[in-house]
Amino acid sequence: MDYEQFKETLADDVKARIAETEIGTIDVEFHEVNKVNYGYEAMTVKPEDERIGVNLNVDQLFEKYQETGDYDQVLGGAVDAVQRGFENRPDIDLNSLTDYEAMKSKLSLEVISKETNADVLENVPHKDMEDMAVVYRFVLDSDSAGRSSVLVTNNMLDNYGITPEQLNQDALENAPVIRPAEIKGMSEVMYEIMGPDAEAMGIPQIDPKDEQMFVATVPDKTGGAGVIAYPNFMEEAAEKVGGSYFVLPSSLHEVILVPDDGRMSASELENMVKEVNATQVDPQDKLTDHVYHYDANEHIFELADKFAAREQEKDAEIEAGEKGSVVQDLKDKKKEIAEKDKAKEPAEKVAHKSKEASL
Repeated sequence: MDYEQFKETLADDVKARIAETEIGTIDVEFHEVNKVNYGYEAMTVKPEDERIGVNLNVDQLFEKYQETGDYDQVLGGAVDAVQRGFENRPDIDLNSLTDYEAMKSKLSLEVISKETNADVLENVPHKDMEDMAVVYRFVLDSDSAGRSSVLVTNNMLDNYGITPEQLNQDALENAPVIRPAEIKGMSEVMYEIMGPDAEAMGIPQIDPKDEQMFVATVPDKTGGAGVIAYPNFMEEAAEKVGGSYFVLPSSLHEVILVPDDGRMSASELENMVKEVNATQVDPQDKLTDHVYHYDANEHIFELADKFAAREQEKDAEIEAGEKGSVVQDLKDKKKEIAEKDKAKEPAEKVAHKSKEASL
């Protein structure tokens, strides 16, 4: 089967299989879904007369069919996914989604790559943050099983009758309350993840003042890189880290803070980020390949390349100032000598005349 035959056959067979379950008769429709970092053609399955359904990634299912050649297995997986989706779907009050005052207390923010998500950003309110974009999301539910959330779109803002500026202000006030930033030393995080196994594996417990890396995220560890857009986060992190620092975009879910103490250069850190992104980070979770820097003295967050350029500019100005100072000193000295020579001339002339008179 080619792609078109596959998806039409899949729709008919899923309908037939689900009709035999307690879910009963369903409606099926196809549409394009643009999510952060990726997009796909979705098959949306909804019980008749209901507004909430389950999306199946048709592209992914077709790839599975091409890999295995086993259509029945792919169909069975799709049916299972639909049933699980209906069993676990959150209890969402759709009427409240249209009421901004009711939704405002669920408003949060995240950061994503501008380049990777150009199509998504055409349809959602956002603010630029270097080569990233701050986007807004209503977090409906979050637990160990996952998170239910809705990305705020331009259409939603139009229906709410509020401006992007108001949305941003509300998100900056609400996000740190419902999803507070957490900054922990890397060794502390490793012990939390691995528990007793960390010590058995020889991972040392490091005194907080000796930590060389810190992890910043939110309690549910989802979309936690957005903390870098929180008010006062940069300053609070500087206190924790001990001054200026580099920001490594570990993923959409967290960032790593590395003190700018001369131990590692921006280029070394960027190479590390690129390697980790290429080998260990799921493309759907990737933030960017770039390293950022926060200057605790001047309170500036920027790409590390920009910071390096600013530092070079400062050094050049200082060097030019020092050269200018030396040149000025030489000019002053020359002037001083010239003035002394002028002062000596009348005295020398008088002495010469006196000598002539005596002869």
